Amino acid sequence: MRNERPEARRGIRSASPDLAVASIRHPLTRRPLRPAPGRRCRSPYRLWFASLSSLIPRRRWAKVFPITPSTLLAWHRKLVARRWDYSRRRGPGRPPTQAAIKKLVLRLAHENSRWGHRRIQGELARLGHPIAASTVWQILHTAGIDPAPRHTGPTWREFLTAQATGLIACDFLHIDTVSPQRLYALVFLEHRARRPHIAGVTAHPTGPWTVQQARNLAVELGVRVDPLRFLLRDRDTKYTEPFDAVFAADDIQVVRTAPRAPRMNAHCERVIGTLRREALDHLLIWNETHARQVLDTYAQHDNGHRPHQARGQLPPLLQEHQTSMVAPSTHRVLRTRILSGVINEYRYAA
Repeated sequence: MRNERPEARRGIRSASPDLAVASIRHPLTRRPLRPAPGRRCRSPYRLWFASLSSLIPRRRWAKVFPITPSTLLAWHRKLVARRWDYSRRRGPGRPPTQAAIKKLVLRLAHENSRWGHRRIQGELARLGHPIAASTVWQILHTAGIDPAPRHTGPTWREFLTAQATGLIACDFLHIDTVSPQRLYALVFLEHRARRPHIAGVTAHPTGPWTVQQARNLAVELGVRVDPLRFLLRDRDTKYTEPFDAVFAADDIQVVRTAPRAPRMNAHCERVIGTLRREALDHLLIWNETHARQVLDTYAQHDNGHRPHQARGQLPPLLQEHQTSMVAPSTHRVLRTRILSGVINEYRYAA
């Protein structure tokens, strides 16, 4: 390496007198230029070689520089890129999106499955939160939500919840008496309020009897029949055309379930199952009059007192919970026995 120093200096002197003086005075020319095996050339060496390369003709590089031309050009590109790099001179950049805005974006996406990221952006702008559509897209993408509307449609739970206001279902309940005689009760259920209606009880249900019960229900509902749009029933032959005509007169469309598919009328089936587990399975029914009395009493209990999970533990006829907290130690709890103690209701004494 020492033998290459005079040759390198002679090449520099022949290229430019100023370079010769600079090379003599620079400390890099007084130490080995080639790095030791296994070690990379440090930044000062690269800077020095890259600077000289822009002043020395390329045909003399082989005599002046102890490195390959490709390596020298690569160092020079990095030097120029660093020269025009303004990243350190920039400010902190655009501030990050607030956590409250991100939470609001995700809430709008979950509550409105048909909204895309641009629709959500417009809703945020209306609420006074100007935000770019690309930012909304990135928030949804990070959360694993498709930023475009879901064309597959809502889930069954979302669909039934949206249609609950306009749905009423019906089904038959059979009761075995002590005789044993089998009785039949026609049960209607309002989906929105989870309110059951015991239309009638008979030992011989026929088409005309079923039509009369439908008429009685229409009179009982009164103005509450206006929001109803669909009647859900099975394919029992006792549901005749006159039965459907009673509901068609109130602009209610009859929807029949598939054969042997009780889950399509799951809410009504569940109410019937609850009625059996809480009342009928614990009583001996003597006759039709007794069955009607038991069913009516349970319907009053279910509509006025029994809590329903689908309504936030509220009974169908109650709109909100008691707002004031009552200390159990200062008020006496009274028990009301329903159906001879089969069901109990509890209230605070006045």
